[in-house]
Amino acid sequence: MFDNVCKFLAENFSSDFARWLLGEPIGLTKLSPTELFVQPIRADALILLESEQTILHIEFQTQPDAEIPFRMADYRLRVYRRYPQKQMHQVVIYLKPTASPLVEENVFVIPRTRHEFEVIRLWEQPMEALLELPGLLPFVVLSRTADKPQALRQVAQRIENLAPQPEQSNVAAATSILAGLVLDKEVIRQVLREEIMLESVIYQDIVAQATAKGRAEGIQEGETSLVLRLLKRRIGELDSQLEVTIGNLSVAQLEELGEALLDFSSQDDLLAWLASH
Repeated sequence: MFDNVCKFLAENFSSDFARWLLGEPIGLTKLSPTELFVQPIRADALILLESEQTILHIEFQTQPDAEIPFRMADYRLRVYRRYPQKQMHQVVIYLKPTASPLVEENVFVIPRTRHEFEVIRLWEQPMEALLELPGLLPFVVLSRTADKPQALRQVAQRIENLAPQPEQSNVAAATSILAGLVLDKEVIRQVLREEIMLESVIYQDIVAQATAKGRAEGIQEGETSLVLRLLKRRIGELDSQLEVTIGNLSVAQLEELGEALLDFSSQDDLLAWLASH
């Protein structure tokens, strides 16, 4: 969820990110990883933005990752292969405070090869710079501030002054989600008006995902219940561990089992079927 929110902000407020990370509000457009010809290492965490002369590569991280230095070097070479004439600026942005030394690493080194990139630890960043740009407001609560609830209230005031929908609602929803990394949900609800967030693309996407997940879970529960009833009629009562095993089957597996159980004559048949699937 946090990856998607950060990608949404970077892609929809690209000039704000350019001003922050590149020092100038140049126009940037989204670059698909497929443009690099090879499969990306982690498409869910990858953000590539490009202008005529520059490619901005951003990776947001909630947790330290030992693979980051290699990943940054790998993408630098991929981009160079495709766009040798363009400059590339790479930034890893860590969202949550940690004592891990991994968040200090900003270089990939192997014999005779060295590649450097920028690292930003949000909890060390002054909040004032982030307050100035709409696309960066959701990160303010994660920045260097001793009073995070007060920082959230300042962000809420800035959001109230933003242009009408959809910018206001999208920034509010993103702020609410990212603030959840460091603040209690009740505090967030008290500060940010829910009616603003309801119209946001981010909020609607979360609702759609939850609805789809609930629908899928409902289908699986129904299939599990039906198969268990049929099995008990066919071969008798099942022990609790077997019921748990069947409950963990996918919908497709449950459908297969529903057909196969018609030929079962004992619990051994069920065990043999489970062992083969």
